[in-house]
Amino acid sequence: MQVEVTDAAETIAIGEKLAMSLQGGELILLDGDLGAGKTTFTKGLAKGLGITRNIKSPTFTLIREYSMGRLPLYHMDVYRLEETGGADLGLEEYFNSSGVSVVEWSQFIQAELPSEYLLVQLKKDPDNDDKRTLIFEAHGKKYQKLLEELR
Repeated sequence: MQVEVTDAAETIAIGEKLAMSLQGGELILLDGDLGAGKTTFTKGLAKGLGITRNIKSPTFTLIREYSMGRLPLYHMDVYRLEETGGADLGLEEYFNSSGVSVVEWSQFIQAELPSEYLLVQLKKDPDNDDKRTLIFEAHGKKYQKLLEELR
């Protein structure tokens, strides 16, 4: 599934809509260049989960936990793990929890990822700084159902 957005508000709205179908235990991978909108998408997920705290990129902390919504949200930015991977971080505890795990830059922890997840690739338009293309790929039946509900 592919969606084009023309501003940050539309990116947030798509994340918010997806959040309405989340039941807990989901893993959402967000990949894209710097400034592509990964954290903006996560803000929409948080809004849809009823989380009112300000969502910040966890670049320096690696993981931010938000538990004041319908489901806990675990927002991870693993960009700094490019050289080392995430084998010793206990990420599987988050992935196997009843919360929603969101991982930015997931290619850096490929070996730690389960086989089922929702991948969202965010691509910037080279001619329009506000325009993005969001490409959704479902890996597993649970995530195929999520995409059907998002359509």
